[in-house]
Amino acid sequence: VLRVAELLPGFIFGLVAGAWVDRLRRKPIMIATDLGRALLIVTIPLAAFLGWLGLGQLYVIAALVSVLSVFFDVAYQSLLPSLVKNDELVEANSKLGAAMSVAEASAFSSAGWLIQLLTAPVAMLVDGLTFIASAGLVARIREPELQTEPRSTESQPSIARDIVEGLRAVWRQPILRGMVVAGLAQNLAFGLVGTVFLLYVNQEVGFDPGILGMIFAVGGVSSFIGAMIAGRLPRFGTGAVMVVSLVLAAIGEAFVPLATAANAIGVLFLVGQQIVADSALTVYDINQVSLRQAIAPAHVLGRVN
Repeated sequence: VLRVAELLPGFIFGLVAGAWVDRLRRKPIMIATDLGRALLIVTIPLAAFLGWLGLGQLYVIAALVSVLSVFFDVAYQSLLPSLVKNDELVEANSKLGAAMSVAEASAFSSAGWLIQLLTAPVAMLVDGLTFIASAGLVARIREPELQTEPRSTESQPSIARDIVEGLRAVWRQPILRGMVVAGLAQNLAFGLVGTVFLLYVNQEVGFDPGILGMIFAVGGVSSFIGAMIAGRLPRFGTGAVMVVSLVLAAIGEAFVPLATAANAIGVLFLVGQQIVADSALTVYDINQVSLRQAIAPAHVLGRVN
């Protein structure tokens, strides 16, 4: 149920978020959603301190944070093409991916020990503070966002018509349509894996949170490597790179059930999964986002995202 609470808002609010992002300035959306997520997450350690924390609150917070994350992600992916040229998108997304990978490596390695030594609510407090830092960093972006002339209230179509226009833009473009189908399959598979992954490696196999954090940090390093090489791979064909990346990611995930005990062999299989799957998915994500940003019409980019 907790996993559904995280995923469901994407289905419900994704199309609406795209329509609003195409109507409004992107940077203020990012700042507002960062601050909103910080406020929501901080209620978790507060409730834990007061002895009120329960699963019901986690369901609600997970859903609300997910709603804000949908708006943030659509806005940031739509803002980038107004800051760089189309032929710089892969390089720009590669640099963003590299930065995210460094954050992932440091976050996982520290989060595991924070949870083990100081408890999970304290780790959530740190998480909330990082969203405040994110808002401050986004506010420092000085490059002007390219704006279309605002439409008058009388001529502005309804949100429903905006959504339909975005859906048509995706469906009529074969490449975008193919990426939607691939995304559906990918998220279905990783939704199944993600729901049981921590339960399996922690409760069934027996790895402690601190050790798992260090293993997951390897994924951040491999993602960084994937981000560094992603910009050089389109010479082999963007489509071919994306297909091979997804195949490698599937192979990497197959290592997980081979880790059946909390020993050196189990560590090797989980590290192997982090090295192969994380680097491959980073390469795929950078190429598919860059391709999407390059071929989608600018006035519907938020809805396409």
